[in-house]
Parts: sequence; C-alpha cells; structure tokens
Amino acid sequence: MATGFFWDEKCFWHAGGNYSFTLPIGGHVQPLAAGGLPENPETKRRLKNLIDVTGLSGALDMRQAPAATRTMLERVHPNSYLDAFKDMSDAGGGELGRRTPFAAGGYEIAALSAGLAVAAVDAVATGALDNAYALSRPPGHHCLPDFPNGFCLLANIAIAIEEAQSKGLAKRVVVLDWDVHHGNGTEAIYYDRDDVLTISLHQEGNYPLDTGAFADRGRGAGAGYNLNLPLPAGGGHTAYMHAMDTIVLPQIDAFAPDMIIVACGFDASAVDPLGRMLATAKTFRDMTGRVKDAAQRVCDGRLVLVHEGGYSEVYVPFCGHATLEALSGSDITAPDPLAQALEVRQPSPRFDAFLKAEIDRFAQDL
Repeated sequence: MATGFFWDEKCFWHAGGNYSFTLPIGGHVQPLAAGGLPENPETKRRLKNLIDVTGLSGALDMRQAPAATRTMLERVHPNSYLDAFKDMSDAGGGELGRRTPFAAGGYEIAALSAGLAVAAVDAVATGALDNAYALSRPPGHHCLPDFPNGFCLLANIAIAIEEAQSKGLAKRVVVLDWDVHHGNGTEAIYYDRDDVLTISLHQEGNYPLDTGAFADRGRGAGAGYNLNLPLPAGGGHTAYMHAMDTIVLPQIDAFAPDMIIVACGFDASAVDPLGRMLATAKTFRDMTGRVKDAAQRVCDGRLVLVHEGGYSEVYVPFCGHATLEALSGSDITAPDPLAQALEVRQPSPRFDAFLKAEIDRFAQDL
C-alpha cells in the first residue's frame, strides 16, 4: 500500500495560444515575449522534475491511466457540449468558453486529464492505494457542465466522483477546494445535491467575479451542502490554518464522507501571478496533513488530491513537493528556498486577528 502519483507526459502537451496572460491579444493588447496563458505546462512538469531529483518519486507509486471514456464524460457533460468540443479539437482547436483555448487534440488531452483523476479515485476507493495525487492538466474545477472557463475544459473531479458512485465505490464525498479561485464548476454541478459536500476556500473577488459568496449554500436537496469561504486578499498561513481548524475540518467530520477529494491548486502561494494571498509551502504541507488526519478519522484514510491551478514556475514545485511529503509521510524534503522571506512577509498580528474574526463570523453563521 502506498501513495499513488498519476501523471502523463501528454497532459503537458495541452496548449492554448493567442493570449497575453489572461487577455486575448489584439487591439491594444501586445503579445508577450514568451507567449500564451499562465496555465502552461512548466509548473506541472517542474513539480514532476523536482520529485524525481529529490527521490520522492521513488517513494510514490507512479502510475498512468487511460483517458476518461465518453460514458464517463456524459455523466457530467451534455452530448451537445462534448460534440462541439470534439469537433473543434479535430478541426485544429479554438475556444468554446471563457479563457479556455486549446489546440488540435485538446479533447483527447482533456479526457486524459480527467482519466488521471478517475483512476486515482478508483484506486483509493477500491483499496489498491492508501491515497493518491493526480497531476491533471488541463484543470477542471471551473468547468460547468456545458461551459468551459478559467482554463478548465472538463470537470475532472466531478467525472471521477460520478464514476465512483456508478460503481458503488462511494456514496458520500467531500470536495475541498483550496485553489485561490472559487470552484464554481464543482459548485454548479452539485448545488442541488446532498451526497457531495463542496467546500471552497478562496480569495474573495478573484475569479470568477460573480461567484463564491458565503451566502450561496446550495438549493433544494443541496441546501447546506455547499460552503464558500472567501478570504480577503493578503491572508496568509495563519488565516488558512484557522479556516481549516474552525470550519473546514468540523464540516468534514460532521458530513462523515466515504472519501475526501481535494481540488489542489497552488495559486494561493505568495508569489503566484494570479492570486494575492500569502500561503507558503508550509501552508500546503500543513493543510494536507490536517485533511489526511481527517480522512483517517472519517473514511479510513481515503483521500485523493487532484491538481488544479498554480502559476509560479519557481514556487509551485516546492508547494507540490511539500504537499506530497505530507500525503505520503515521506521524510524526503525539498527545502523551501523562499521560507525565510515569506515568513517575514506574512500578515501583521493585527491583520491576522481581523482575518480570524472574519472566519469566526462565518462559523457563527453556519
């Protein structure tokens, strides 16, 4: 038994063009010298490189997986969307939604990305692995059933959940999303259901601009089973730990799921170009340790992390390595080269107190 690591070189080959950062080029928007979107393969590839260099990959069960099948995709996405995606992919690529460009073969790569999540969830649910990490790319947590956005083309985690439920491997699932952006796609898919508890811990007012409010708690049978925790920009390690301890972990314990899945974005790090939070590699290590302990308490350790955002080519590998250290229990480390600087730059005690009070108000209103 071990920690699985699911990856595929072909996921690094997903490509999007004609963008300057997050803006389409043209008019007064000049192309960047390096070109393309911040969602590029290097953050993921450099994470894989780092675990190889330190030897951590030798302590993991390294696996690949087949692409998600059309049947799996259809449990979440309508045929009209999948057909349009496939046709555009076969025709050389394009863009179906908002900030989701893809090149030729994008459909197949997105299905492979979803397949890594499906395989990771299946292996943990069946007991073949203790826990697992899926290095999925393109990401998935913003993708609605019929509308891709925010670099996300297929709802990877939802596809994996629906496949596990169809096999009777899990009935109740928690999705904890600590990407810096609101997990609006996952929220939309499960907003009316009570068998999946969705928790999104994100920067307030980042992306999307019109979702992620604390008041959005679910609807119908799903009322009370969606939880958004929007943190003010500038929140750091203490705020994340307080949110985990005060709200997230008690909610997981109360729901008592069969499995926990983390939408694992590293864009809440202090040096990410698309976030304004101050999380560090230690933050991600400690959050992983806490949710791993929760999984041991409530669901026999069944825990899967699925890669989402994170756009600092330098720092994502260290955040990911710290996460995998905690997930696997390995003593192989990659010392954080920014630890000292980011410790100095953490919020002041006064701002930390304000953030804790905000989180406590959320807890009182649950």
